[in-house]
Amino acid sequence: MSKNILFFTAVLGALGIALGAFGAHALKDLLGEQTKNWETAVKYQMFHVLAILIVQNTPQISMSSKNTISFLFLIGILFFSGSLFLISSKIIEAKYIWFITPLGGLSFISGWILLALNFLKK
Repeated sequence: MSKNILFFTAVLGALGIALGAFGAHALKDLLGEQTKNWETAVKYQMFHVLAILIVQNTPQISMSSKNTISFLFLIGILFFSGSLFLISSKIIEAKYIWFITPLGGLSFISGWILLALNFLKK
């Protein structure tokens, strides 16, 4: 089990809770119609934090595959959720980073496919 992956996953879990609360309370008026995007970013982040914890603790998966799957999920969180946070909070305009969100989604999908293939092998 990779100590660094678990460390970053735990930090992202705590950050997900903080960002969820921040969006629901402090940014509620600022977000307006972007509230749904913010909530989607938080949900995907937290789902994949939990997925990483499960993957890292599944004995049927090789360490190499665990780390690759977890890395794909971490990149997905950074690109998908991160870009939605930036766009929703209006820190950056969507036109400048629109292409990053689907790259994060593709990273999530790749991680899930790799996980499925690992389960199929066992």
